[in-house]
Amino acid sequence: VQLQASGGGLVQPGGSLRLSCAVSGYTSDYYAIGWFRQAPGKEREGVSCISSRYGSTNYADSVKGRFTISRDNAKNTVYLQMNSLKPEDTAVYYCAGAPRYGLEFCGYDYAYWGQGTLVTVSS
Repeated sequence: VQLQASGGGLVQPGGSLRLSCAVSGYTSDYYAIGWFRQAPGKEREGVSCISSRYGSTNYADSVKGRFTISRDNAKNTVYLQMNSLKPEDTAVYYCAGAPRYGLEFCGYDYAYWGQGTLVTVSS
């Protein structure tokens, strides 16, 4: 089981990036796919998640209205469209797969993690 995040880079404040999470197997094998981020010196935080069964989504308050999570089941890929980026969005972004409900972000337990992709928002 592997997840591969990509799409990070350097962007100016107010700009946009789209991150991709390629999932080995099927996205439906998981209860949910989540995006997380970790900024230097800070704890990892949940950003957004999408459930496999109904496609329901959830967002951290800090990104609501700016970020959009989506999935392409045919490509086994989950996307995170990030608009109106701010310097405080700078972090390493990770995607993770949740094989079961739990107590973590969005009410799942995340057991499978991809390596991160760095997003830097700076002028």
